[in-house]
Amino acid sequence: MIAHFLDIMRKNPEHEALVSSQFSVNYRELLERYEQYRSWIARNRIPSGAVVSFDGDYSPNSVSLLLALASNKNIVVPLSNDSRNHFSEFREIAATEYDISLDGSEAKLQPTGRNADHPLYEQLRGRDSAGLVLFSSGSTGKSKGIVQDLEKLMQKFRIPRKPMRMLIFLQLDHIGGINSLLYSLANQGTVIVSDKRTPSSVCKAIQEYKAELLPTSPTFLNLLMLSRAHEEYDLSSLNLITYGTEPMQESTLQKIAKILPDTELHQTYGLSEVGILRSKSRSTDSLWLKVGGEEFTTKVVNNTLWIKSDSAMLGYLNAPNPFDEEGFLDTGDLVDQDGEWIKILGRASEIINVGGYKVYPAEVESVLLDMPDIDDVVVFGEDHPIIGKIVAAKFKLAASKTHKQLKAEMLGFCKDKLQSYKIPGKIYITDDETYNERYKRMRRKEKI
Repeated sequence: MIAHFLDIMRKNPEHEALVSSQFSVNYRELLERYEQYRSWIARNRIPSGAVVSFDGDYSPNSVSLLLALASNKNIVVPLSNDSRNHFSEFREIAATEYDISLDGSEAKLQPTGRNADHPLYEQLRGRDSAGLVLFSSGSTGKSKGIVQDLEKLMQKFRIPRKPMRMLIFLQLDHIGGINSLLYSLANQGTVIVSDKRTPSSVCKAIQEYKAELLPTSPTFLNLLMLSRAHEEYDLSSLNLITYGTEPMQESTLQKIAKILPDTELHQTYGLSEVGILRSKSRSTDSLWLKVGGEEFTTKVVNNTLWIKSDSAMLGYLNAPNPFDEEGFLDTGDLVDQDGEWIKILGRASEIINVGGYKVYPAEVESVLLDMPDIDDVVVFGEDHPIIGKIVAAKFKLAASKTHKQLKAEMLGFCKDKLQSYKIPGKIYITDDETYNERYKRMRRKEKI
């Protein structure tokens, strides 16, 4: 499949491929760098099938190197700078045989002396296929190493789609980032890279480079509204915002729809284990969606979404196989159903059981985010000796308040909006970020 991508890229060589304040390259220049990396790989005698990591964010070098390693049938472990604190852990889990650093103008190669003989790697080598290793966010424990057949992922993009100017948001070590990049390359689109992933930098890049598409997360959209950066820049080029990676709060969706009335909002759904499904939102301000696609089969069992995918991962490097005998994965996502439409309620592991009543954190967050002077809030469960769990909330405030003031305001605000068992029984005030490097809310008690 890498040959298909290269053929598409050669069709319009002068078309802009990647752009930022630091670089601007067309497809001809990107292909030239790809060939240079192919020669570099050969000179350094990196064999096919070797497990190779590289660190660095989106750039002409990182994209060209990814393509060159895929062409060499390597098992690629991309590491974004956001995950720098985990580089040693990730490389150890993946048993990388070669580590490449792109922090300078030249790639620096470090053989590790490891022997990567995991059975999943042997499967890829037996197929003579390039591989991809991604990592779970590790929010509930040690990160899991996820092994994908990279060529199977690429096959999803064999059907031409609309080329777009996309401001890429999710990083190269995230399935959403890989999906966005492959979509753009397969359709001769333009990848726009902002200097930072802050609301101001993202909006500035949208204005400067006329971005048409922004794939992002609900947490970032909430930060965007709070910053009011959308009022400082011209976002009229933005036709579509896609959001996923975590449940969307309904209040956030309604607000962003009013702020950007000419921009379509589209919910996406996917997991590193199965890939990104095709999806369709019922309307731009609705949380109901259809998911699927020709390579996916879905079913709902006990209100939980199960998925079978032709491009599913081969397995975990450091955890048991999660697929059942038919090849279905229990996603752990609880859903409501309305015919073919589903609404993602939240992860089963995050549901708070209050004396037998189920509380979905996103529902409570949606209400609390409408309170005045709230920058962000994260809802989670805490143990209780009598009723099992109580609802707790961690607030990041826009204006100084005492704990007593906040608690009184919250109780008054929620009285006619939430059932009593859904109203937080414990609250915390924090100055720390409420989200991780992937712009997903951290629904844990740590960092209070």
